[in-house]
Amino acid sequence: MSGIVKTPEPPYYAVIFASERTEGDRGYGIMADKMVELAARQKGFLGVESARDDQLGITVSYWDSIESIKVWKENSAHKVAQEKGRAEWYKNFSLRVCRVERHSFFEM
Repeated sequence: MSGIVKTPEPPYYAVIFASERTEGDRGYGIMADKMVELAARQKGFLGVESARDDQLGITVSYWDSIESIKVWKENSAHKVAQEKGRAEWYKNFSLRVCRVERHSFFEM
């Protein structure tokens, strides 16, 4: 998936994951792609946007409910990725869950 996600009318939820990576890939790219593919098959998934430079990465996934986010958090393959992230891939990371109350999309 690429580009700006066209989400439904609010309310819905955004999970904002910001990270600073360690040096080297060590399977990160493959796992990140796999997680997007897996999340896209989860009930309640609305889309994902992601950007990364050489210091900071930000991924925002959109969900229809808090319950869908909880199910994704507990997914066994996602748990493996979380563990590898803590052990190998991230220097620092933050996770924020937000309810989207309003949005605008402008197509030029």
